[in-house]
Amino acid sequence: MAAGYKAVEPLEYYRKFLKQNCRPDGRDLSEFRTTTINVGSITTADGSALVKLGNCTVICGIKAEFANPPSDAPNKGYIVPNVDLTPLCSSRFRPGPPGEEAQVASQFVADVIENSQIIQREDLCIASGKLVWVLYCDLVCLDYDGNLLDACICALVAALRNVQLPSVKISEETGLAQVQLASKSPLNILKQPVSTSFAVFEDTYIIVDPTEEEESLATGLLTVVTEEDGKLCTIRKPGGSSLSAEKLQECISRAFSRHKEVQALLNEVLLSVKTQ
Repeated sequence: MAAGYKAVEPLEYYRKFLKQNCRPDGRDLSEFRTTTINVGSITTADGSALVKLGNCTVICGIKAEFANPPSDAPNKGYIVPNVDLTPLCSSRFRPGPPGEEAQVASQFVADVIENSQIIQREDLCIASGKLVWVLYCDLVCLDYDGNLLDACICALVAALRNVQLPSVKISEETGLAQVQLASKSPLNILKQPVSTSFAVFEDTYIIVDPTEEEESLATGLLTVVTEEDGKLCTIRKPGGSSLSAEKLQECISRAFSRHKEVQALLNEVLLSVKTQ
């Protein structure tokens, strides 16, 4: 009976739960799904991480390559993110060029990298005007179940903290790069942004970490990206129902609390990897 009612009136079905300050999966409105982080799972990458938010699963692999610096910034390297949503992660995606959602997610990640200054691009310079590092950050969704942006940012930060780059010198005689694989060092991570997403139901109910089904029923979506120094990095609200100043502040406060939770989890995971 409940399954039939949900199929016919899915929004009304959800409202009955929201009125009780809970959701059909048993979570309360401000509760995240179980979050797990694994780092270093791709041995062929220079840094990698796999993040799961409930069923939503994203893996990030980072590959470092040599490149010529931009002409207007001879001492800066590049960070190039790309989000891939394949048919394997959900039947809603099709083979071929990146769809709109993948492009929007890639641009979102790029904006967070730029706004938060996760790392200084100057730190990717090998020889000013001659050679820099370019970090290709490939984020692949393995299982799509809502809240893609939070999973992507978490996987990106975890993978960047896992990166080990070899020492490189330019030979004075040949002018070629000499790579010393035996001498590797981590990136200098300056900021660790955390993304916290919300689904809005007619400005009455706001839930965190929405599933794919909840996103499809919501009348608005909101993503707040915070930094560890108590600053806001990005607020993204792609249309939908309006949000009062009071409700927005509640979301921002929850985002800062979430930042502490994710950072503590990430630090714990990275510490356990070092001690292995």
